[in-house]
Amino acid sequence: MNENLSITFPACGRKVLITGASGGIGRAIARRFAENGDALFLHSFRNQEFLTELREEFPDTTIQISSRDLRDIKEQDALISEAWEWGNGLDILIQTAGVDILTGPRREWSYEEKLNALWQVDVQATIRLARAFSERLMKKSASGIVLMTGWNAVSWGMAGDSAELFAAVKGAVTAFARCLAQKTGPNIRVHCIAPGWIQTLWGQNAPTAWQEHARKDSLLERWGTPEDIANAVFFLCSPEAAFLNGLTLPVDGGKRF
Repeated sequence: MNENLSITFPACGRKVLITGASGGIGRAIARRFAENGDALFLHSFRNQEFLTELREEFPDTTIQISSRDLRDIKEQDALISEAWEWGNGLDILIQTAGVDILTGPRREWSYEEKLNALWQVDVQATIRLARAFSERLMKKSASGIVLMTGWNAVSWGMAGDSAELFAAVKGAVTAFARCLAQKTGPNIRVHCIAPGWIQTLWGQNAPTAWQEHARKDSLLERWGTPEDIANAVFFLCSPEAAFLNGLTLPVDGGKRF
């Protein structure tokens, strides 16, 4: 990665590492920051076509792509190291990487297989990357932002195997984010975004009953979009949110009880 140290970064832009940047939510966030002219280090283990397209769409935006497998601890360490070296430091870490157990072949995995994969990527990788990022910033007495992805239903629960798994792993991430914020302030702000019913791949093809349930569950009576999440994330990373820290922000249109 040494050759990347000669890259010219935008004078007013930020250097942002986004994990899971090719997923529905991740790609919306990547696009939002690309539109702002920030320099982006985009991670995706699979489906990197969008990241290549994004780089072609924004030729004046500095974009680096990495395909590290976040199930592997060594790969986790390598990702933060190469991103840090690429930018000679980073300003923002946004973590959206997660295991999709609702679509594709992983849908047929056993409960134990799903739990193990979710733990490796959604919990362990999130925690280790956030700690490594914040420790580097604290050594420099530098400011920065860490943003993780939780789930709004962590607060009240939901029936079903998938709900049990998501609530357990996203509950762990949410609790960790609160603790990390206590440790890293005042220079580093830490937040957890908590999506509700967001129409990513599963939502686009969900059975009619689930489509109706998602709409009725929100006070705004609609599915959320990845762009709704991206806009919230962008705000939390902006100067306008400078007095917000340790926040778990539900982006769900308002929960109907």
